[in-house]
Amino acid sequence: MTDLLLRAGQLELVLSPSVGGAIRSFAWVGDRARIPLMRESHSGEQSVLGLASFPLVPFVNRIRGGRFSFRGREVVLAPNMAGDISPLHGQGWLGPWTVESHGNQDAELRFVHEGGEWPWTYEALQVVTLDQAGLSIRLMCRNLDDTPMPCGLGQHPYFACTADTRIDTQVRTAFEIDEHVLPVGEVPATGRFDLSDRAVCGQDLDHGFGGWSGEALLSDPAWPAPLHLSSPNAHFFQLYSPKSGGIFVAEPVTHANAALNEPEERWAELGMKVLEPGEEMRLDMRLELLGLSE
Repeated sequence: MTDLLLRAGQLELVLSPSVGGAIRSFAWVGDRARIPLMRESHSGEQSVLGLASFPLVPFVNRIRGGRFSFRGREVVLAPNMAGDISPLHGQGWLGPWTVESHGNQDAELRFVHEGGEWPWTYEALQVVTLDQAGLSIRLMCRNLDDTPMPCGLGQHPYFACTADTRIDTQVRTAFEIDEHVLPVGEVPATGRFDLSDRAVCGQDLDHGFGGWSGEALLSDPAWPAPLHLSSPNAHFFQLYSPKSGGIFVAEPVTHANAALNEPEERWAELGMKVLEPGEEMRLDMRLELLGLSE
């Protein structure tokens, strides 16, 4: 399927519906320079892990050992990424999305899952809008099954970084992890887990955070302006900043890592929702260049 190009003012967005409904590139285009605002991907790249951002649906992060129980039903999922024993991020990022509509500054993409290992049928929609100041994405999931379905949503944007790239956001707690990137405990977000006004590149973090404020300021001297990331209906945050540097991922997510492995009585505090038949939920994300206006 052909990539979709959106333009608004000096902003340019390329979507790859057939590759996990992902963003291929997001850039500011001036008279003499093109400045990537997310990680750049090669125009021929067909692996979703090589693109700039992708949607997470109907769960985010990992399910411990690919197994959980829900109201008497045992659900078993195979690993879906090489080198990881636990399946990640649901099904949406691994399948093609159809284009429901496409304009110069907007697009709507749709994904349908028909059951299988994840035994519930659902549909997901992404409504993508580009304006002169930034990018807005509304991700929705609707339970099309005849039984209740667990559900969580997220977005997975990658950013290039250097020693000068910074993040400024507020979180209350951090989830410590084991060697399989699975949570082993929750601690106050202090010390290395304090995300307020700090360097974000090469931090050796792959952690989830609770009590997120719903907004983060990202800045880099190479960008035309700081990026304000906001997601008012996400109360959890995932930060991936490998020790090797070069990139980081700042993920707004609706639930904690491995929440599905906890008793259902804890799901509300961990952000995991249960959708009744026909019910839907949504996650909004906006990336806005501060100082630019429509």
